Amino acid sequence: MSQQIEEAVKSRYGAVATSPLSSTNSGVRAVAEAFGYSPEELASIPAEANMGLSCGNPTATANLREGETVVDLGCGGGLDVFLAAAKVGPTGRAIGIDMTPEMIERARRNAERGNNGKPFTNVNFHLATIDKLPLPDNSVDCVISNCVINLATDKTAVFREIARVLKPGGRLAVSDIALKQPLPRELSEDLLAYVGCIGGAILIEDYRKGLIDAGFSNLEVVDSASDLNAYAKLENQSGCCSPTTNKPVSPALPVAQAASSCCGPSASEKSQPTSAASCCTPEVPSEGPEGQAFERFAELLTRYNVNHYAASVKVFAIK
Repeated sequence: MSQQIEEAVKSRYGAVATSPLSSTNSGVRAVAEAFGYSPEELASIPAEANMGLSCGNPTATANLREGETVVDLGCGGGLDVFLAAAKVGPTGRAIGIDMTPEMIERARRNAERGNNGKPFTNVNFHLATIDKLPLPDNSVDCVISNCVINLATDKTAVFREIARVLKPGGRLAVSDIALKQPLPRELSEDLLAYVGCIGGAILIEDYRKGLIDAGFSNLEVVDSASDLNAYAKLENQSGCCSPTTNKPVSPALPVAQAASSCCGPSASEKSQPTSAASCCTPEVPSEGPEGQAFERFAELLTRYNVNHYAASVKVFAIK
């Protein structure tokens, strides 16, 4: 099953990497700003580095300093790597890790494009999984990550790898999706829910325990209370983790809040059929096995307010 999940993640995010999503899209830019990026930060990096996939801004809380080496796990198009590169300066290093070849290609292209035509010279990108980092022991000052660790099938291995590459006293600053309570079984076992950053999320207390077991201290896992509904600002989207289909699905069941849920329509939309969409998935055919899987997932998201179960969290820890 883990191999199937990994291939599904690669396929879906590979498709995103070759899409035209960027900060030039007002919805993509609005999502990034909703999760803590300033307009000035977004203007300082290539527009194509931002694809609306964030659930926080780890560089804002990592306290990066000149000359440090920072590693971004699941770097995507390089959004956080480029922001980190500016903070660590020419004597520092910002390293991006991603298992999707298309994302690495996009990130390297963005590095060459640079800021106002000036290439980023203090960055590197490696094609690798985050549970097997291609880095020496005790070589990194800070590890950051943005809505990616939830996608790893072996989070224990990821936590161990982070501890391995960090120098003594090194720190972890992560934005991620974690669970406030267990998911309903049919959501937790749905492959597309995993790809959509929900099915693979673990409970907040398990996140804490995994990092403590890996050797971290001074640990904080904080619910950022960010509005996951911000993903709905993307064109034709109604949720952060739901797929696009060409067929309407049933209206959502009532939810506790009048506002739209992370993965469902708002109260004002409940009387109309809705076509769910994802910040990380382009439109797919409504026919065939893939279309049927997406349709089933979209239908699940009309019955469950995922925002009730999941939260965007800020994670801090010291090795």
